[in-house]
Amino acid sequence: MNIIKKLNISASVMAALGAAFLFGASTPFAKVLVNNMHPVMLAGLFYLGSGIGLFLIRFIRDRGWQNPGLLPSEWPWLLYAILIGGVLGPVLMMFGLTLTSSSTASLLLNLEAVFTAFIAWIFFRENADNRIVLGMLLIITGGLLLSGQNRHITQQGLLGPLAIAGACLCWAIDNNLTRKVSGADSLFLSASKGIISAIVNIGLGYWLGFVLPAWKITITALIFGFFGYGLSLLLFILALRGLGTARTGAYFSVSPFLGAAIAVVFFREKPSSMFWIAAALMTAGVWLHITEKHEHLHTHELLYHNHGHVKDEHHQHTHDYPTDDTKAHSHPHHHEQITHIHSHYPDIHHRN
Repeated sequence: MNIIKKLNISASVMAALGAAFLFGASTPFAKVLVNNMHPVMLAGLFYLGSGIGLFLIRFIRDRGWQNPGLLPSEWPWLLYAILIGGVLGPVLMMFGLTLTSSSTASLLLNLEAVFTAFIAWIFFRENADNRIVLGMLLIITGGLLLSGQNRHITQQGLLGPLAIAGACLCWAIDNNLTRKVSGADSLFLSASKGIISAIVNIGLGYWLGFVLPAWKITITALIFGFFGYGLSLLLFILALRGLGTARTGAYFSVSPFLGAAIAVVFFREKPSSMFWIAAALMTAGVWLHITEKHEHLHTHELLYHNHGHVKDEHHQHTHDYPTDDTKAHSHPHHHEQITHIHSHYPDIHHRN
């Protein structure tokens, strides 16, 4: 804890690394479960466990159904994100896997972080300096080394790899679109994505002629899906809120290393020399990101949105009803134009 305070590691950074840990941890367990069902059905059950679990938590928290707090202008962003990332992405991925070796697919999956950062920097004008770019390159290089270790990649046609690359592009677009609504109820956002993705994957599985496994295995998959996909996505959205898309994507890219580390500890797999090289590169990349200090004079334009907040330098509005401004509360509110200087990430208030 003292190290975290000393480095000034934000809650958003911890959320991003937590998301990567949970998703990475699901990989070695998925390898065990996939022996009992087709990968399409396993992905569907993981998403289903995610959606059901998070909706249940939200229902208990709110003591019933509550409005998710999305503004009318934000619903299209969420719907596009679900359609592109939760529907089109998995379909392209499953199609690509039928034409591509698993080793090639593992390498291609690293494209998601590249596409995510590229879209965030080029199309959404998210801030990036040389330190952040170098950190991301180190993390991605480590992921490439880890994915390709001790594997022989055979000559493949282009259709399969292009489909997987297309899936990565879909998920990268999804990440950037989700950032646009990340200030809304994160439980609702992540649960909705889980349910839609489950319907698509399980429906696709049945269409291809596959069936669900025995109940014990199904329940086990739902539980792992809740932690590895559900809570992971929830933390990912919270990180988007505070870090922006590119940085969150970079932190999340360490999930293959974390998954491999868990396999070493719990499944007694022997790490190769490439594992330690990848670990060093990823650690250096994460260090560059964590120790980033971004500070300059900037102007906040007029903004109207809805998210949980307390009274601070960015929230000076008044209320028409009694409220404790020191406690987090949520409602649609305006931000007046303000120019100031302080250290910040490209969060939902800093798109400069």
